Amino acid sequence: VNTPREINPSIAFTRRLWQHHGTPFSPSPTSSCRLPYLLTMVKDMLHPSKEDEKRKYKLKRLVQSPNSYFMDVRCSDCFIITTVFSHAQTVVVCKDCSTMLCTPTGGKARLTEGCSFRPKAK
Repeated sequence: VNTPREINPSIAFTRRLWQHHGTPFSPSPTSSCRLPYLLTMVKDMLHPSKEDEKRKYKLKRLVQSPNSYFMDVRCSDCFIITTVFSHAQTVVVCKDCSTMLCTPTGGKARLTEGCSFRPKAK
């Protein structure tokens, strides 16, 4: 009898279980048998990776968290630190030298060249 190649251990276990009970291995859930059809998940839904969670929409994550944050931006001219929202909708300028620190876009604010930033601690 030609049997398909073993893909993962749970399929091999299911095949051995079905053969032990006298029913041939059949991968279709509609086959008539006394044993329940066993399925295995390809992804672990309870323990998603950090990359998968970051890629998801903020309300669809396992634990909801916002994409926005506050950051400290250092001016490239006078080196004064200013607190800026990551998704700022207005132009932010330095208090001392009136240099433009960031410009709004459709989502996150774009920092001007030469400005450095670090996210604020939560």
